[in-house]
Amino acid sequence: MKSTQTVLTRGAARMVAPVLAMGVVILGMFVLAGCAPRPVGETGTEIVEASAVASLLEQPGAVLVDARSAPDYRQGHLPGAVNISRADIVVMSPFPALLAPPEQIENALGSRGISNDSLVVVYDDNNNMDAARLWWTLKVYGHHDVKVVSGGLEALKREGYTLTTQAPTVTPATFRAQPADESMMVSAREIRAHLDDPDPSVVLIDTRSDEEFLEGHIPGALHIDYRENNFRDGTFRPVNHIRINYLKQGIDYTKEVILYCHTSIRGTPTFLALYNAGYRSLRLFDGAWVEWTANPMNPIYRPDPETARLRAPDQS
Repeated sequence: MKSTQTVLTRGAARMVAPVLAMGVVILGMFVLAGCAPRPVGETGTEIVEASAVASLLEQPGAVLVDARSAPDYRQGHLPGAVNISRADIVVMSPFPALLAPPEQIENALGSRGISNDSLVVVYDDNNNMDAARLWWTLKVYGHHDVKVVSGGLEALKREGYTLTTQAPTVTPATFRAQPADESMMVSAREIRAHLDDPDPSVVLIDTRSDEEFLEGHIPGALHIDYRENNFRDGTFRPVNHIRINYLKQGIDYTKEVILYCHTSIRGTPTFLALYNAGYRSLRLFDGAWVEWTANPMNPIYRPDPETARLRAPDQS
């Protein structure tokens, strides 16, 4: 008697295999997104789409900030936008692009009409780097009502906004910085202590390019280029994409995440993307690679270029 067990033909097997593979992928996504620890903070609160800007600016006290350089701002900006460039919020000593002292931040904001009660909506044209750096700076100094426009100026122009060269009339305001939130920063000394006595709950992420990472990085650092947080058009990936991408690297909400790049400008978009996805244990090494390599006692890991695998970020 023939067996009653169903035997798939080769053709049927070829039809079923892709379905099974897709099922495995979907199951994996559910495992990553559904069974991992839940966010420790609200999600989707810091990054806004260009389509939401008009309604945000209708709120009393809202201030639109162009975070590009002063020359770029003068060549054309959104109507009503004030300019706060990178130079306004950093100092260049003892290392480049360090967090400016509170008095400098108070002057930069107050002179642009920003008070402690203002909603700040910020954009740039630099892969969200300068907008994110301003966002991070304001967070450090206790101002939390800040929104970053995903995709910056190009996204706003696609939304129909036009540019002007006319500077807005600004009424100066008073901005008082709170004591700097040290929990958002980490020092070279603390990183060195971690390397000497590793804590498995701490993850170090290098947000620089492939080439920079392969030339040398802090030992044990994972490499996740900050651009992996973006689509090709420069807009941020949605919260669920960010969650899944980092969970696949073993980075969940229970981890303390330390970020750095060359001068910690590129580290801030990743800080922002993770914060917007609900991560809260985030710290930026402000002195970054420049400070780390200035001390010959700090270890540097240089992968073998023949065996190192370059990451190829999906920018779709």
